[in-house]
Amino acid sequence: MRFLIFFLSFHLFTDVSDYIEQTKPKYDQLALDLWEFAEMGYLETRSANAIKDILRNEGFSIKDKVAGIPTAFIAEYNNGGPIIGVLAEFDALPGLSQSTNPYRDSLGGDAGHACGHHLFGAASVHAAVAVKDWLKKNNQKGTIRLYGTPAEEGGSGKVYIARDGFFDDVDIVLHWHPSDINKSHFSSSNGNKSARFTFKGISAHAAGAPQNGRSALDGVEAMNMMVNLMREHMDEEARIHYVITKGGLAPNVVPEEAQVYYYVRHPNVDGVVDLFERVVKAARGAAQGTETKLEYEVMHGNYPLMPNKVLSEMIYEELLELGGIKYTNEETEYANELYKTLINPSRKIGSQEEIQPLRLSAGKGSTDVGDVSWKVPTSGVRIATWVPGTSSHSWQAVAAGGTTIGTKGANLAAKALANSAIKLFENPKIIELAWDEHLGRVGDHEYQALLGDRQPPLDYRK
Repeated sequence: MRFLIFFLSFHLFTDVSDYIEQTKPKYDQLALDLWEFAEMGYLETRSANAIKDILRNEGFSIKDKVAGIPTAFIAEYNNGGPIIGVLAEFDALPGLSQSTNPYRDSLGGDAGHACGHHLFGAASVHAAVAVKDWLKKNNQKGTIRLYGTPAEEGGSGKVYIARDGFFDDVDIVLHWHPSDINKSHFSSSNGNKSARFTFKGISAHAAGAPQNGRSALDGVEAMNMMVNLMREHMDEEARIHYVITKGGLAPNVVPEEAQVYYYVRHPNVDGVVDLFERVVKAARGAAQGTETKLEYEVMHGNYPLMPNKVLSEMIYEELLELGGIKYTNEETEYANELYKTLINPSRKIGSQEEIQPLRLSAGKGSTDVGDVSWKVPTSGVRIATWVPGTSSHSWQAVAAGGTTIGTKGANLAAKALANSAIKLFENPKIIELAWDEHLGRVGDHEYQALLGDRQPPLDYRK
């Protein structure tokens, strides 16, 4: 297959890396602006507007408030032909404010870009604009469409966009993600479903009249105990984790209301559904046993990623052509200082110069890109925007993501996405082969969003 794709593109492919390199400062600044904004899911007003301003000025049409989400949008340059979609994320994570210093140094705010979505958004925009410029200059038939997708972190923004049919006419979707390595994104992931479980009890004086009280916190703790006992009796690949978001205000008052927030993960769609229902049963049992009342709200749900070998092989060839990332002396010095703070780093500084071999991997995390990948052939790259060995969702990821180490990686991602899109426009046979594989993997499964018919939880980060 790799030989076939290479042969198809050998005499046609036009590289836009020079254009991306020449326009790099503009998109580096966009990434750093988003890093400063650090807006959480469904609250990314400044970030979305900054991205839309650039796209509008570059001649893209903008569809706002997609799927009823104020910060979701679709930007398109339409010149007929195949439609290639590019995903752009831009939400930050709570509790991870951090300066660029190579030591723990909170800026005093709440949120930080610990998953690098500021880089994700900026590089995807850069790629889309580069492809638009190429389509226009070459009068090539083709449509480039950028999806502004908010609230990936626990908000499932893309699921609502997919559920409402906004990917139904797309031929291929490309995406990328910040990382500590460079690789073609040939991988699956865990599906995910989450919910907030709220227990309602009866308040009373904990010492003077405990017999009159029914503790909502007892309901939460009983549920947690039963779910933890379940861990011995679930598939090894599955994951369950939780935080108690409300547990009471004073020890001498029997808690009238308590809440626990659960994530349930499994590599199969049916496995997610089944395991989530077992968690719900534990919650109901806990409520019955503690004489409290239970309410729960499904917060989000993501399908596991559907890999596509045809696309991943094409993108891998492009990454090999582009090569990895070389640090300057200053960047190496910074990386060495930050590296000292990492716990059991799995990679050494220098590995950011390499392209990892193409092999199918199974990630333990989850992403709302999964739902997109069940609707349309989807693939992309992971690029080293962090110091090797850095974990996502860490202060170290925030710090490096605000430096030239981060923006240098974003620049490589933009080149990989843009050049891959151009290969697809020039070689529609690749699109056909990717769809053949996609339909074979999906089979007769009928897509139904795991979060049901609920509306986007626009206030989940407030």
